[in-house]
Amino acid sequence: MNVYDEVNNLARALKESREYNEYKKVKTELLAMPELKKQVDEFEKIRYEEQLLAMQGEKQSDEKMKKLQELYQILVQNAQVKDYFDKEVRFNVLIADVNKIIGESIKDVL
Repeated sequence: MNVYDEVNNLARALKESREYNEYKKVKTELLAMPELKKQVDEFEKIRYEEQLLAMQGEKQSDEKMKKLQELYQILVQNAQVKDYFDKEVRFNVLIADVNKIIGESIKDVL
């Protein structure tokens, strides 16, 4: 068994997965709406900053967290944005599951 061949098979399977294709489609549709994309980008920027703080063990900004929650509530009122977020989560769960499976298989040497 060649590990590189198997990884290429996995990459192909991921690109053919329902989760990937649905997420890619809805993301492409969102990119075609500049104002909506701008709002989602702002949300994702704040979310990323707060996740980074959390991973570094630093206290998250209460003000930014409140803004993040408010922005999310506004954005999900739009069905296309809600669909985008839902499909993004499903795709991220798939990737996390794959990473977990790989990690579990080699944990004895890590």
